[in-house]
Amino acid sequence: MTPDLPIHAVLPDVREALSCQGAAVLIAPPGAGKTTAVAPDLLSQDWCSGQIILTSPRRVAARAAAERIAQMLGEKPGETIGYMTRLDSKVSAKTRMLVVTEAILVNRLVEDPELAGVSAVLFDEAHERHLDSDLGLALALETREVLREDLRVLVMSATIDGARFANLLGDNAVVIESEGRSYPLAIKWLGSDPNARVEDQVTQGVMTAWRDGAEGEGGDILAFLPGVSEIQRTRERLESKLPSVPVLPLHGQVEPAAQRAAIRRDPQGRRRIVLATSIAETSLTLEGVSMVVDSGLVRLAEYDRAAGTTHLVTRRASQAAAAQRAGRAARQGPGTAYRLWEEAGHLGLPEFSLPEIETADLTSSVLKLAKWGSSDPTNLRWIDPPPVASVAAAVTTLTRLGALDADGRITLWGEAIAGMPMAPDHASCVLNGAKAGCAEEASRLAMLLQERGLGGRSEDLTQRVSRWSGEKGKRATSAARIASGWAKSAAKLIKGSEDIDRDAAECLALARPDFVARRRDPSGENWLSAGGRGFQLDPDSPLVRADWIVIGDAQGQAKGARITAAAELPQSSIEAIFADELQERTAIRWNSEKKRAEARRERRLGAIVLSSGPDPDPDPQAFVDILVENALDDLGAIFPVGFLARARFAGVEVLLPKNLQAQAGIWLAPLLVGRRDLSIKSAHVANAALGLLDWNERQRLDSEAPNQFISPAQTKHAIDYAGDDAPSVEVRVQALFGLDQHPMIGTTPLLLKLTSPAGRPIQSTRDLPGFWRGSWADVAKDMKGRYPKHRWPEKPWVEIPSLLTKNAFNRR
Repeated sequence: MTPDLPIHAVLPDVREALSCQGAAVLIAPPGAGKTTAVAPDLLSQDWCSGQIILTSPRRVAARAAAERIAQMLGEKPGETIGYMTRLDSKVSAKTRMLVVTEAILVNRLVEDPELAGVSAVLFDEAHERHLDSDLGLALALETREVLREDLRVLVMSATIDGARFANLLGDNAVVIESEGRSYPLAIKWLGSDPNARVEDQVTQGVMTAWRDGAEGEGGDILAFLPGVSEIQRTRERLESKLPSVPVLPLHGQVEPAAQRAAIRRDPQGRRRIVLATSIAETSLTLEGVSMVVDSGLVRLAEYDRAAGTTHLVTRRASQAAAAQRAGRAARQGPGTAYRLWEEAGHLGLPEFSLPEIETADLTSSVLKLAKWGSSDPTNLRWIDPPPVASVAAAVTTLTRLGALDADGRITLWGEAIAGMPMAPDHASCVLNGAKAGCAEEASRLAMLLQERGLGGRSEDLTQRVSRWSGEKGKRATSAARIASGWAKSAAKLIKGSEDIDRDAAECLALARPDFVARRRDPSGENWLSAGGRGFQLDPDSPLVRADWIVIGDAQGQAKGARITAAAELPQSSIEAIFADELQERTAIRWNSEKKRAEARRERRLGAIVLSSGPDPDPDPQAFVDILVENALDDLGAIFPVGFLARARFAGVEVLLPKNLQAQAGIWLAPLLVGRRDLSIKSAHVANAALGLLDWNERQRLDSEAPNQFISPAQTKHAIDYAGDDAPSVEVRVQALFGLDQHPMIGTTPLLLKLTSPAGRPIQSTRDLPGFWRGSWADVAKDMKGRYPKHRWPEKPWVEIPSLLTKNAFNRR
């Protein structure tokens, strides 16, 4: 064991804390040696008679840590030090210390809550706040509290809030801090170009670092990019510029041998360039790296509850992540970090990344907790509790799968699903395959949904299965071996196949019924799922010719998420496997073009209509309901013009739209019985609404907002209460002769819109006496020329009102 690691100074404190309190928090900066030194040191303790489990956030880091520790002990992995990841493991009867991914620890705790044969669990890199890390810690603390008081728990990280984790651990857990190995770190801000592609900016940054390193005989370069596609494009650019330089990718899809090559120095002593995702932020020490180029971006998986899918989003990395990345350059000596953003914008980055529990799909976690015996996740000790809405969505999904009963308890089928090391829908697919005798094919389909890039990148899962069969790499063969193991496990859980003629795609459809989708257009680009969501498919995909598919994966938001993995289904499969879920029902819909309600008898799978025809005997009340609904969308359209405005002016609360809507069943619904449209007389609608008023309210309406204005000539004119100048009335000026007092509506002067004998506007006034004695003389002079047959007196306020011409008036 290397004697000069800073962590060695606090190892006695760690041993004492775990011996006395049984739980502790260890804060140690990057490079201190916590990952490789702490667990081996504890193996010699009196209380450590069993295994020590060390969790690692990623498969690459777990394998690298185990290999490094074994090398330090002069052994090979699988002896004293072993590791276990999903696609790779090295473990034997001699293994005392086991490095595992966080998901494997969770599965082990669920299967064996006592953790028999385990003396301690060490949670490394806890600051990353992965969902399985938080869940594993919550379960381990429950095990320690209820079943295993002797189980030691140590939380380790470089940047966590030690006091907060110590409070969670309880039992007076102590916080131990180690100093790190400090080397000078220079930060260079290269700025960003919003119009340039990420790979172009990173390439430019790497070339800058390469030139700086050449001048000062610098070490290897580690560049952080958000995803695999950006890494590949950056690699192509760099290889054309630096053809003799090793440019190595480092991400989860790289074969183990290539991952080891990226971690270790070049055997020929050449400077290297390693292009990595956030996989290299923590845990891993890349030998020889003294320069870091950081794009400042990270790709995260976020669950969209509306779409029911987990999609990848690219975001700005947090300040904490940027610090971790930069620290990679100074772990083994002085280093330089080149940041592709402005220094002034650094403080605008989020301080920390959101815990995964706040953004992840909790379906698997809720099922594991149900198997654990906890139907209410809030009963566990969490550093951050799971969101209530996410838990509710998970319960709904699991109930739909038959994994939980109505009370949220796990079913026998749910026990079988939980017994498979994968997401519930994938497990259900494999188990359905075991029932139908196609477990191997279903397992391969499930594997493709979990391992990106395996079998190519086609959306067609059947095509990818075929291509995968021809791949010979270690990743492909390891995945095939694991898929076969899943098939055998499923067969044991099912205990024999049934006489069912079903293929793997149909098994996936049974496991993901809401994601069975039908083509919506001839191009095959738009699809509607049984769950009611719209999806889009690349027009070049081989699946565009299919009529039905089951969607295994999609990326993007709820509206128009892009299908990235699916399998074709024949129409006959829909009829066969969903026979019990097909529904026949009458759909009453509003035809906006014909302005009428229509009844159709539909045969449906969820939101997808398989067949439709007229319903000869629909429910009459359903027509009333939809007519009321559409009428209430635009109340003004069914009332006489100005009716609602008149009620509002009078302040009659009962006739306000919100109250009319609330009581529509009383006054409106009876008018619509037996109808298919809204062609009812507005006067009838008004009378029905007025029926809601008592005698006093009706009197108030008529007195404070009369419906009509009766002129001195006894002509009747509707009063407009709706316009901006309300209340107003349009009236021929002769009808007002003899009136020398302005008409009022309550305390508001009525706006008189005066017109000529031909109905053309003359003038508007709220002061009739002033008009008579003011501008009338000019108006009368103009009107005499236009309408010489009509009366235009000098003093109209003393004249007899009449609309007759002069001759007719005189004869009368």
